[in-house]
Amino acid sequence: VGPYVLVTPDETRRKQLQQSKLSFAKKELDDLERWKEEHRPGPITLVPQRLGGNESEAQVRQNQQMILMQSKYQKKHKREEYIKAKKAAEEAELLKKKAIQREKAERLEVKKRQEEMQRREMFLENQKYKTNELLNRLDVGLPKSDSCQIANPGPESTAWKRSHAYKQALRQDENRRLEEMKQEQQRKAELLEFKQKQEEEARTRAHQNEQRRVNNAFLDRLQNKTQPNNINQPGYTG
Repeated sequence: VGPYVLVTPDETRRKQLQQSKLSFAKKELDDLERWKEEHRPGPITLVPQRLGGNESEAQVRQNQQMILMQSKYQKKHKREEYIKAKKAAEEAELLKKKAIQREKAERLEVKKRQEEMQRREMFLENQKYKTNELLNRLDVGLPKSDSCQIANPGPESTAWKRSHAYKQALRQDENRRLEEMKQEQQRKAELLEFKQKQEEEARTRAHQNEQRRVNNAFLDRLQNKTQPNNINQPGYTG
């Protein structure tokens, strides 16, 4: 560290600087006050004129009250319309979900019926196959058809006739069952088609009714907007 010189502060000089700063600030404040005084706005002079309208204070109060009542009624009407529209939208969404669930249930029911029909057909085919196999095994030990044309038929010929008649009866019974199953399936298909047609017509009518209701509400709102002063007409009871 090199040598240094310590200079004591000059109190007189410090006081002179502080006084000069204070005097300069006071001069600026005085100039601002003088400028404000010079630019102060003068008195306002207006030409006397009559204020207000041609109606009395009571009529003005009554009109204000009527306007307030009308605004309250309009707000209430808008709130009711909003609630109705929201409720209608919720009901439409619920009906749509119900229709989807109903269609799913119907498709599942149709699928179950088809599977049941397939199981019945497979069961009948299996039964038919086993019956034919049994009859074929019975026919192995029976005589031919030309050997049955003797004058006095024996017990073997009688057994062959019984087997042949039983086979024909089984075939007829199987054909009858198949025909009944086909007719039943056809009736179920027709009934399902008729039911789907009725549901489609019901959905169409519901959609038309909903559209008609929305249109009527829209026309009512238009009529209320085009006739806002109905409550001011004579005979209005509120």
